[in-house]
Amino acid sequence: MKDTPWSRPPKSLLRKVGRAIADYRMIREGDHVLLGVSGGKDSLSLLQILMHLRAHAPVRFELGVITVDPEVEGFDPRALTAYYDRLGVRWHYREQPIMEDARTRMSGDSFCSYCARMKRGIMYSTCREHGYNVLALAQHLDDLAESFLMSAFHQGRLGTMKAHYTNDAGDVRVIRPLVYVRETQTAAFAAEAALPVIPDSCPACFSAPTQRAHFKTLLAREERENPQLFPKLLHAMRPLMGGDPPKG
Repeated sequence: MKDTPWSRPPKSLLRKVGRAIADYRMIREGDHVLLGVSGGKDSLSLLQILMHLRAHAPVRFELGVITVDPEVEGFDPRALTAYYDRLGVRWHYREQPIMEDARTRMSGDSFCSYCARMKRGIMYSTCREHGYNVLALAQHLDDLAESFLMSAFHQGRLGTMKAHYTNDAGDVRVIRPLVYVRETQTAAFAAEAALPVIPDSCPACFSAPTQRAHFKTLLAREERENPQLFPKLLHAMRPLMGGDPPKG
């Protein structure tokens, strides 16, 4: 009989997340962490990992989750609230017709970018309202590598998502504990643990090919020829990821 309401993540995942948290000092004693959960394999995997760390890590922190429902047709994450109750984690559920708003308010932007910006604003306001000082997001190493190439190819600059930074208002730290984790690892864990993944967690984003999808395919092709591709990309991206790059 299981003695915890969550699934124990494999050591390979825990080691990489623990290393990222230590390298970038993501979680500190007494932090109140709010995790954004979309219902995808990555955010649900990170929820399991953070619950395990909250129970076993020497650093004490509080954990809550937030799901932002953009009210997109074909996407209904409301079932996650019952799952959060079973886990015994504090949760926040926010609804906003982001796609409908985008039709009248979006200008010179992709829907994905607009949606991400709106969701981030809702998450920040929830942090302030309920006393969270840290917002955790579930982007992984594959996401960072894709962003790195998109920035170089389309903007002519070197950049990627940061592992740890403080928002413009200076009141919320944003962390990405999965920055050393491959997407294949979260997919394998989500399947093995039978996590309640919501398929196509954003149908509007998956309905047509995107720049990110193009670079995902490009990276997969290159990795077949160079198995060390992602470790090398991580080494190249570290100075761009926020804070002092870890030694070694």
